[in-house]
Amino acid sequence: MPVAAKSAASEKSTARGPGKDQAGAGAAAISILSREDEIKAYRAMLLIRRFEEKAGQLYGMGLIGGFCHLYIGQEAVVIGMGMAIAEGDQVITAYRDHGHMLASGMDPKGVMAELTGRRSGYSKGKGGSMHMFSTEKNFYGGHGIVGAQVSLGTGIAFANCYRDNGRVCLTYFGDGAANQGQVYESFNMAELWKLPVVYVIENNKYAMGTSVDRSSAQTDFSKRGLSFNIPGERVDGMDVRAVKAAGEKAVAFARAGNGPCILEMMTYRYRGHSMSDPAKYRPKDEVEKVRAEHDPIEMVRTRLIGEKRASEDELKKIDAEVRSIINEAADFASHEPEPDPAELYADVTR
Repeated sequence: MPVAAKSAASEKSTARGPGKDQAGAGAAAISILSREDEIKAYRAMLLIRRFEEKAGQLYGMGLIGGFCHLYIGQEAVVIGMGMAIAEGDQVITAYRDHGHMLASGMDPKGVMAELTGRRSGYSKGKGGSMHMFSTEKNFYGGHGIVGAQVSLGTGIAFANCYRDNGRVCLTYFGDGAANQGQVYESFNMAELWKLPVVYVIENNKYAMGTSVDRSSAQTDFSKRGLSFNIPGERVDGMDVRAVKAAGEKAVAFARAGNGPCILEMMTYRYRGHSMSDPAKYRPKDEVEKVRAEHDPIEMVRTRLIGEKRASEDELKKIDAEVRSIINEAADFASHEPEPDPAELYADVTR
């Protein structure tokens, strides 16, 4: 259906969002996961955690150069949202992107090889940590310009609408990018044309290094779309069940032709903004408190054992398998050849 026709058809649909009204009211919901799904989520989050820990080690050894932004602590967001989308739905994000790639099903070897600048990486070793993609897995980047992916994700949703293919684009950005002007231009167009896009704001509270309380006049980012009639919901981004529940409602809302919605994921990164950031702008005991009380992986582990859905030995075996996969990826990425110099100008318009 053409965009104009779809927009007109959607005018009669409710303006309310997938899980709560535009004023932000409504009780939070969680998905009841089967044993299989909970173990699957545990393994997927653990894969990201171990990958990022290894990436940090390789960076310290000088095998990864340039910028490197780790996702440790935020794993429940991408895994929960990944459980909410369907085959063919797209994902686009910023430069803290390794977790999104792995959640999209990209090979840890290819991702790690790109981090180390090897020719077998997803961008042939020329993109590094911040710039890789996989059209096969419907992952459209890793983007280094703050907020730029919001416009691009909106464009992908426009294409979905124009083609009437039933797909939804998950467009991730952070609390810092939420203050960029292009974000609001995108909001306006997305609501005007009722585009199938879910804006996922990963609010880790510090952006690049400044508390949201000091940098944002409106710190409830779920309300950022109100002037455009875009509904929003604030979600516990450390609980994979809450993320999945909110994600399913938001994706269904967008897929049904109701237009965009916003999910503000309340999450927390344990490391600095990048590997070069000592994160002195926040107290150490704050990080330790989150790790101890609200770690996304540990919460699932505790639940699995407490409800007798898995034993300590079963979970230790999963951890061992994940570590083996990551060690193999690191070894692969450390020994693969670098790009041929002839590749320097490939794919570049002159």
